[in-house]
Amino acid sequence: MLFLGLGIVLLALKYLAIGPVAEWPWWAVLAPFGLAAAWWTWADWSGYTKKKAVQRENARRQARIDRSRENLGMAPRRKR
Repeated sequence: MLFLGLGIVLLALKYLAIGPVAEWPWWAVLAPFGLAAAWWTWADWSGYTKKKAVQRENARRQARIDRSRENLGMAPRRKR
């Protein structure tokens, strides 16, 4: 996401001819988009994206269990 944001900012600066970015070559301005595509490809290929999704799901599930136990008057389980 960082590469995508940087690419959008650089593209806007180049298009509007603001600052030193106006004099940069187009390949340098568009490079963050290529890096973003490479990052997303690697993240999907390596399982990083799935791993993060599972971690978020597990954290939500544990929070729901803790809330339910608290509402029942039971102390939440301590993490090991």
